[in-house]
Amino acid sequence: MADIRRISPEEAQQLLDDGYTFVDVRSEPEFEAGHVPGAINVPLLHRGPAGMTPNGDFLSVMERAFAKDRQLVIGCKAGGRSLKAAKQLVTAGYTDVIDLRTGWDGCRDEFGQVEPGWGRKGLPVETGQPEGRRYEDVKAT
Repeated sequence: MADIRRISPEEAQQLLDDGYTFVDVRSEPEFEAGHVPGAINVPLLHRGPAGMTPNGDFLSVMERAFAKDRQLVIGCKAGGRSLKAAKQLVTAGYTDVIDLRTGWDGCRDEFGQVEPGWGRKGLPVETGQPEGRRYEDVKAT
């Protein structure tokens, strides 16, 4: 399997401007609190009373919602879930999947320095569960 290309929030913004689709793999409450404008929510994990649990429908929902050649940027909170999701998608045959390495909040680089995520960079933000892009709607496709 090829390595997943991991990019900064600014690089993600440019790709979105160029026609890529942003898939937010955080839980529904995290998505509702704030996300990249135009993002589509398909959680890799669900938040429940026992903590985070795998979304067994993740891959099947993605395959119904997006063609394998769709240009996708995948994001989460800090880059861990999105990298896992991107690897699953590439393994399933997706050909243009890119990971937002910092996620929404940010991550630490190889030297331990904080690298701010999308939500802390002053980039555009959207809140709520926009119709057609919330998980409930995407799952129904």
